[in-house]
Amino acid sequence: MSQSFADKLLRLARKNSREIAEHWYSSVSKNARTPSFHSLPKETCISIAELIYQGLETSYFSEKPQESVSQLLDKIRFVEFVYARNIPLPEAIYALIIMRRQIWLYAELQAIFVTLLDITQSSECINRVVLIFDYIIYCFLLSYYEISKQKRVPM
Repeated sequence: MSQSFADKLLRLARKNSREIAEHWYSSVSKNARTPSFHSLPKETCISIAELIYQGLETSYFSEKPQESVSQLLDKIRFVEFVYARNIPLPEAIYALIIMRRQIWLYAELQAIFVTLLDITQSSECINRVVLIFDYIIYCFLLSYYEISKQKRVPM
């Protein structure tokens, strides 16, 4: 895996996390598949997405990325945010998919795919970032399940 391209992409995501998070919020707050996000507080949503974008680099280069992702989600309390607002799981997962997509859209806008080598290296990086987001979704679902088990009222 080429760290030069990954470094470039993840540094871009970290340094521009606010702007990317704003683009994400703009998408998720208007998307027909995420209606529960349409009325959520803009600043809160942007802050959560910003923290995820900032944490990608650590998880990406971690020897234990799933553990790193789990710690990140615990830190930002995204699962609790979603659960407390009764956001349906399909909408929350789709919001994370949009979040993943925003990285690539932003990278394209910034033209970081400059050389043929960048394009070649980007495929390796894309696969790893997709894996990190797979871990985010998996850890999100695990935590959501645990919270829902604790909150269930026995019959």
